[in-house]
Amino acid sequence: MIRLAFRNLFQNKVRLTISVGGVALALLLILSLDAIFTGVERQITAYIEHSGADIWVSQADVFNMHMASSSMPDSAARKVKLVPGVASATPILYLTNNVVIGDERNLAYIIGLPENAEFGIPWSISSGRSLPGKGEAIINHTVAEKSGVTLGGEVEILGEDFEVTGLSEGTASLVNSVAFISIDDFEELRGSYKTISFLLVTVDEGESPQVVAARIQAQVRDVTAQTRTDFAAQERRVVKDMSTDLIAIMNLIGFLIGLAVMALTVYTSTLSRRREYGMLKALGAHNADLYRTVLAQAILSVILGFLFGLVLTLMLTRVTPIFGASLRLEVSRISLLKVGSVSLVIAALSSMIPIGQIAGLDPAMVFRGR
Repeated sequence: MIRLAFRNLFQNKVRLTISVGGVALALLLILSLDAIFTGVERQITAYIEHSGADIWVSQADVFNMHMASSSMPDSAARKVKLVPGVASATPILYLTNNVVIGDERNLAYIIGLPENAEFGIPWSISSGRSLPGKGEAIINHTVAEKSGVTLGGEVEILGEDFEVTGLSEGTASLVNSVAFISIDDFEELRGSYKTISFLLVTVDEGESPQVVAARIQAQVRDVTAQTRTDFAAQERRVVKDMSTDLIAIMNLIGFLIGLAVMALTVYTSTLSRRREYGMLKALGAHNADLYRTVLAQAILSVILGFLFGLVLTLMLTRVTPIFGASLRLEVSRISLLKVGSVSLVIAALSSMIPIGQIAGLDPAMVFRGR
């Protein structure tokens, strides 16, 4: 019966294209929505992931960066450096503000970097310098291109004009970007002398970041120490919680539209072969055999459509960055598992209605030409 389903499916190339294409487009909608949200999550934590730090130390009870404020005395850096297992501790200043270029205001994480910093710096520079000096700023190249500013141009950050001396890559998302200035400029503009926002800690070779983070937490008062992985997870969780309703609604709408198209495609594809099934029944085929044939045909259509839809989605992930958009798509294994499993269930359910009609099919209608 599976061989028969396979032959039926590939017998008419036009019908096969319409059937598989309909399923593929439906799954493309579902997969691309999931890829967009996964990509946004990755972009939001890009600075944390690429900071080079093994441990992030913040003010007590501050577990993330987004929509949060952290302030510690600079003495915390000296205390953290004395903890066994700590190799280095780089202080940074941070707040969320706008990078103003002409009439455009671009929301950004503003990072104040110390001179000769090794960690927390831009990890990919398209042009210019990787560390800002006095009166200098490094901004995202996509933000710069969109606003028409180049190296040597001026941007306003924290109410002060800065010369753009570097353009970074990978530091922008749909939500915001990351801009870098010197820690001295940051202190002067915000009056945050003798304070730091975060400490980017690296551990000695052979030491476990989890163990060292626990030591810092136990030995240094009024701080929160988390591994880079834990800190990034907290950041994603906060952003996801803030947009859970929107994401859930968009995912639900996309899923329902996609599944409706897929179910209709499988249903019409099966009914279009109603005459062939009637002939098989007239020749003595049992209903159980026809059921298996319809089900196998529906599942084959969905599998082919899923593979085609996945290829289209992967092509989108490659094409989107070419156009300079801040949007990045990322297909996750969880998304593939979810969409693939639900698609097979829908394929089975979609075949139930035509199966019911085939069960009551009169074999004589084949010979009457109906």
